Amino acid sequence: MFRTLSASLLLAAGILSASAPAQAADTLMETFFRGKTTATGSFSAINGVRRQFDVKLTGTVRGDMLTLREDFVYKDGERDTKTWRFKRTGPTTYVGTREDVIGETVLTVSGNTATFTYLVDLDSGPGENIVRFHDRMTLSKDGKTMENTATVTKYGFPVAIVAVHFRR
Repeated sequence: MFRTLSASLLLAAGILSASAPAQAADTLMETFFRGKTTATGSFSAINGVRRQFDVKLTGTVRGDMLTLREDFVYKDGERDTKTWRFKRTGPTTYVGTREDVIGETVLTVSGNTATFTYLVDLDSGPGENIVRFHDRMTLSKDGKTMENTATVTKYGFPVAIVAVHFRR
């Protein structure tokens, strides 16, 4: 469950690489995440669960599609891999999918900030534990780092926070 939450947050961060001038917003995501990127992050839930992780990301761009593979290593040694697929749908918008996301997410870029929200079922079994991630990513002025903060909600109430720091 928490592994999926952390992965979701990181993935979200990968989607939101918007911080260059507005006229270049249509390539911000592709520019920041193309090739190799690394990240460190943490997940903190209201029930006291805390997890830290490192991520190695590999981004490939083909036409209007960005594929972002995220390889997670948690401080307890657990590993996980998630893959986002973002399709550019306009100068400042993308539609994204991932294997654990329910439906699609729409990512919107405004200035140096990107936002998106998506549903994840944290229960890998037959049950359901559906939560919503609300991601806000901000690219640094020098374009070398990006901060992603995500609030995780269940039934509209905040249940966790994820913070991820991406580096080129």
